Amino acid sequence: MNEPANLVPGRREATVEVHLPTPLAPMPSAPVQPNTIPAVASIVLPDGRVVTGYALEPAKPELPTAKPPVSRTAVNIALGGIGFGAVCGGLFLLTAFITALTALITQLITLAAAIFGGWVAVQVFSASGHRSVTTVNIRKAVFKRNHFHD
Repeated sequence: MNEPANLVPGRREATVEVHLPTPLAPMPSAPVQPNTIPAVASIVLPDGRVVTGYALEPAKPELPTAKPPVSRTAVNIALGGIGFGAVCGGLFLLTAFITALTALITQLITLAAAIFGGWVAVQVFSASGHRSVTTVNIRKAVFKRNHFHD
């Protein structure tokens, strides 16, 4: 038996193939043509040799990021104040709306009372002109089930 110790006897193991990803070759970048043709410079070294080539511009140091003239905390406080002012303006408009609505309801109630009062007055004054009212002598009347009987 030449099976490994960790395998079960009589059982065959399948072979496993491992596929590793193949890295892609970097894409060649297209050459960028300069806007102007750079000047060719020649330098004579101390030993007499002449070196000719393009002059390189010195590297420009990065400018430090300028701080804003106003701190972020001040900007946040100012924006909070603007928001608070907007809310107060909205609340003012809400109270004005509620006041106008209350005045409208009051006027409607007054109008209804005037109309109802006028109706009652018409009923009272028009009834006195007609003498078609039935008079019941209460001393002789007998009450039975909320009806008058003589």
